[in-house]
Amino acid sequence: MSASHNAARDALARLREGNQRFVASIRSGQPLLGPTKPIELGQPQNPVAIILGCSDARVPAELVFDQGLGDLFVIRVAGNVVAPSQVGSVEFAASRFGTPLVVVLGHSKCGAILATIEALQQPAETPQSRNLNSIVNRVRPSVEGLLATELRHDLDSLVHHAVRANVRASVNQLRHGSELLEQLIQDQGLMVVGAEYSLETGAVEFFDLPG
Repeated sequence: MSASHNAARDALARLREGNQRFVASIRSGQPLLGPTKPIELGQPQNPVAIILGCSDARVPAELVFDQGLGDLFVIRVAGNVVAPSQVGSVEFAASRFGTPLVVVLGHSKCGAILATIEALQQPAETPQSRNLNSIVNRVRPSVEGLLATELRHDLDSLVHHAVRANVRASVNQLRHGSELLEQLIQDQGLMVVGAEYSLETGAVEFFDLPG
């Protein structure tokens, strides 16, 4: 196993440990006591992980993983979708800083997922905003197939499976939709994984880890 691949595994372990501290603080009602630290103005950043997460105000990555200033390179967009600007941001951090880990972070009860389900089930009532539709259209492929199954009768289960499917779609796009990221994965051991944050418990579950 290469040193860079070990760095990605170490970064993933650090995020898991930070999230465990975050969950413990929620359960105990105590403030976080992890490694959060200030940095001097102008100090170069050296992020341990790149987080492509949802813009939902309840999912701030630095708090969820109990990390400090400069520890994470965070990209946030509704529905944690992958568009050219998000791919470029991931490419920038991975190539410029040598960050070994990319996490696509979805979350339970995602509003972008719900909006997409509503748009597919009741298209006539969907607001015709080109900008909002651009997000819905990127989530759409992850939802359409599920609506053809029995999950359409159980909204909670439908949303749960759609959140996972949407994260996996974004992971796949990052792994295979960028020549630069493909090269970094092959040559430097860059790791791209999916994860889901539970609004109910505060816990993050990682999935789709490479072998």
